[in-house]
Amino acid sequence: MANERIILGIDPGTSILGYGIIEVKGKQMKLLTMGVLRLDKIDDHHLKLQRIFERVIELMDSFHPDELAIEAPFFGKNVQSMLKLGRAQGVAIAAALSRKLPVVEYAPRKIKQSITGSGSASKEQVAAMLQRTLSIPDADMPEKLDATDGLAAAVCHYYQSSSPLAGAKTYGGWKSFLSANPDRIGGNSKKS
Repeated sequence: MANERIILGIDPGTSILGYGIIEVKGKQMKLLTMGVLRLDKIDDHHLKLQRIFERVIELMDSFHPDELAIEAPFFGKNVQSMLKLGRAQGVAIAAALSRKLPVVEYAPRKIKQSITGSGSASKEQVAAMLQRTLSIPDADMPEKLDATDGLAAAVCHYYQSSSPLAGAKTYGGWKSFLSANPDRIGGNSKKS
């Protein structure tokens, strides 16, 4: 992973889309911006998607991020809402891909757990932890928590990609570990 990079995080939505952008230098994170794109006054769903695409392009042109971290839609009971949310996410991803930006998707629980240590944390707990972590003054905290949700996606990606285990081989259980590492089994290791 590069020592210096800019990460754009997005919390997709069809009423409000949240975003946050951080700059990483070494092990230091700095907030560049966060905010929301309000879409609730646009009636036509297709025009909402167009506005999402345009705003993501504007953010990329202004801040030149190196990566996009986006929250994956969660599975809800309302299929129509899920479909619309998936479209919003897809349009944001398409905007990033049109600029050759790598995209990483994180489940909502993964983002919350990465920021607070608990996958069931509230939006308020996530916002409070981000405020402490990034030393954001009270006056700069957004009214809408969708902004901090977008920021949380970016910070989660920084944590995940900076972890010593990032890119490490993972195993589905002991059986797969042992079959891939027969020399690590106690009785089979050779001693000099």
